[in-house]
Amino acid sequence: NSSLKRLDNSVTKKLNKKIPLCRPSINKKDLKVVSDALKSGWLAHGKFNHEFEENFAEHVGAKHAITMNSCTSALEIALKANGIRGEVIIPSFTWVATANAVVNAGATAIFADVDYSTRNIVVKNIEQLITPRTEAVIIVHFGGQVCQMTDILGLCHKHNLLLIEDSAETIGACYDGRQAGSFGIGCFSFFPTKNITTGEGGMLTTNDQ
Repeated sequence: NSSLKRLDNSVTKKLNKKIPLCRPSINKKDLKVVSDALKSGWLAHGKFNHEFEENFAEHVGAKHAITMNSCTSALEIALKANGIRGEVIIPSFTWVATANAVVNAGATAIFADVDYSTRNIVVKNIEQLITPRTEAVIIVHFGGQVCQMTDILGLCHKHNLLLIEDSAETIGACYDGRQAGSFGIGCFSFFPTKNITTGEGGMLTTNDQ
């Protein structure tokens, strides 16, 4: 009985071991920049914010980048700024924020199946859902993999649909030499689980003044 009890305790300890989803990498240079920002007195939209937006736009290859409190807000604003109130095709495999943004903008989410091998949305599954009520497509680049953008761009142009890229998981990823977020309206996340973090936050990229 005592041996079984020790074994049981050992297994319980292993099962109760907590494995973090991610550990942010923060070095001395990062701490200095944060300290400089705090010392500047600008705790909201100051020079560091402008510099971040300019550098991010240049990196993505977009004319403009606008900092947000989250990628979810960027998605919602992308829809609202363009007056989207009809149907918006989104992938069925995504984080709930993609659908929530559509609902919060007053539009209707239409779910398309994703490709099994990449978990990305593909043209053949988008096209069959297009109706006269379709106004936009939100693609989600999953796990650092950019969707097949040549086909998707062609489809959106053909049907005059707004293209929004949920690029929360693809900062720095490219398709045919172009960065994710440069094909349509890019929406990025800086949550601690992402490639770049600001603690919380997001970014919207666009070529539309």
